Amino acid sequence: MKKIFLTLAALAVAPAAFAQVEIGLKISPSISYLRTSSQSNDFQNGNSKIGFGGGIFLDYFFGENYAFNTGLFLTGKGGSYSYKEGTVLGTPGSVGTTTVTQKLGIDYLELPVTIKLFTNEISPGTRLYFQVGPSVAVPVGARINGDKYSNDPFNSNAQTKASDRVFAVDFNVLGSIGAEYQLGHSTKVLTGISYHHGLVDLDRYFEKDRGFSDVSIKNSVFALDLGLKF
Repeated sequence: MKKIFLTLAALAVAPAAFAQVEIGLKISPSISYLRTSSQSNDFQNGNSKIGFGGGIFLDYFFGENYAFNTGLFLTGKGGSYSYKEGTVLGTPGSVGTTTVTQKLGIDYLELPVTIKLFTNEISPGTRLYFQVGPSVAVPVGARINGDKYSNDPFNSNAQTKASDRVFAVDFNVLGSIGAEYQLGHSTKVLTGISYHHGLVDLDRYFEKDRGFSDVSIKNSVFALDLGLKF
């Protein structure tokens, strides 16, 4: 019984022996796009959007090569999409369609909750890392075709606020790979590539206000991560 107690105590104390907190700043130029689908109105993915993000992050090591990662970032997401609208042609009773293209840009405050796995040194002062986990993001601003408000000519020219068209939260799966370089006793630089896969349907306009069927608009982002740890 005493041996079991000592073993459990050693396991409980072991993570504390490795406990170390590293704080850093990161900037992330990115390319984002929207994944769209619908059962009506033929929604199609459009062009991608160049964005920029940055913020503060924290790595809490609970083992020599394992860390819990979190932080707070301002990130830009979005892209363009197109869909079909019905129009009345010149001949009485005849109806056609026209293609409408819109560009949606959304700014988020994003909080990752991930695990980072580090390799041993692949060269002096250099380690690779792999990061995976969820993140939650809250929109703090949005624009449609560059404007905070949008007039819809196919809906009695109704004006809507761009931020009211998107859902109030976005959940993502985040995955990244990169490398850290030791510059000094406590200073490190990092560079990596990350992918953010949005899970939430952002649309809060086409189904609710226009009556379109099963419209889905989701975020995807590829980012170049450049950071400095202190």
